[in-house]
Amino acid sequence: MPFHQGSPHQRPDTLQSVVDRPGAGSENLGAAARLDPPKATSSPWPRSARFWYPSDVSNDDSPQEKRRDAMVREQLVTRGISDRRVLAAMRAVPRHRFVPPELVDHAYDDGPLPIGHGQTISQPYVVAMMTQLARAAPGQRALEVGCGSGYQTAVLAEIVDEVYAIELVPELAEAAEKRFQELALNSVQVREGDGWNGWPEAAPFHVVLVACAADEIPPPLVEQLAPGGRLVMPVGGRGLQRLTVVTKHSDGSHDEHGYDAVAFVPLLRARL
Repeated sequence: MPFHQGSPHQRPDTLQSVVDRPGAGSENLGAAARLDPPKATSSPWPRSARFWYPSDVSNDDSPQEKRRDAMVREQLVTRGISDRRVLAAMRAVPRHRFVPPELVDHAYDDGPLPIGHGQTISQPYVVAMMTQLARAAPGQRALEVGCGSGYQTAVLAEIVDEVYAIELVPELAEAAEKRFQELALNSVQVREGDGWNGWPEAAPFHVVLVACAADEIPPPLVEQLAPGGRLVMPVGGRGLQRLTVVTKHSDGSHDEHGYDAVAFVPLLRARL
């Protein structure tokens, strides 16, 4: 199935983590996908999309189930997402509960959507790809840096036993925590703050996902990986980055492997 291109909902300048225009071979997670470079354009989304509370979105999930199934079949399976746990989690999590109410009709589109404060909910494919690369599995403890609306966090929570999520923007952290409560995701803990230093008192983590880009991988996050653990994050400056996987070995050493080209918002640090 050809990938949809040209949609106004696939604007590189609004991406958080999105392979906007996958090229030939992008269904292979080891192959780099092509993206248009970010452009300095104004947002096409209404001002009301800048922030919202979870209770503003209907709890009725039934009309969205077919759209969610189609998303999994058409956007994920066709691009090489094959981990059954990841596919089941993407089918289970109601993505429309993580977007502003006026964008619910676009919740299962093949692209990112704005969630306020200059942040977005990532493209479904990228959420699935990062989760698959992390090899998330039952019995694990996971850390997510930059949880935003909490969608990636919820996908992780469907697979692993515990998720610790860090979000720098207070309003987003508060809304994400309320959303987890409404969805009865009791295995998730949320902390407002700078994610660079991770969550040392909850370490070690089998999985670390970073949903924002930095020029280097934060050393504290590598230190907090359990032996055999995997960290997935975009590495590079503004514009395009390389999705990078760090694997930690039993002797404390680690190696890095680069995968797809992606465009994420930068990892912001707390002001001192």
